Amino acid sequence: VQLQAFGGGLAQAGGFLRLSCAASGIDFSNYRMGWYRQAPGKERELVASLTNRGFFNYGDNVKGRFTISTDNTKKTVTLEMNSQKVEDTAIYFCNAFQRSATRSYNYWGQGTLVTVSS
Repeated sequence: VQLQAFGGGLAQAGGFLRLSCAASGIDFSNYRMGWYRQAPGKERELVASLTNRGFFNYGDNVKGRFTISTDNTKKTVTLEMNSQKVEDTAIYFCNAFQRSATRSYNYWGQGTLVTVSS
């Protein structure tokens, strides 16, 4: 299983940045895909997730600013980040999760750094 993230980098406050994650080795359409982030000295937190049934979940800090989407054909999950804030600076991790009757599957990408400057 591989989750390869793209698109991190430097952005200005109030600006836009897009992250993408390409998945391989999983039955993509049956997974909940998501993005998490971890800022220095803080715990990893949910940014956004999207289930295979179309249910969205956003962290309180990004609601109304960030949008998650998936492409089952390309096996990608994308995070569009609008109106960025300095506090959005973090390492962003792509996540794939599935729970069956007997076990759960939880995979992480390598992380991509997003830095928002004022």
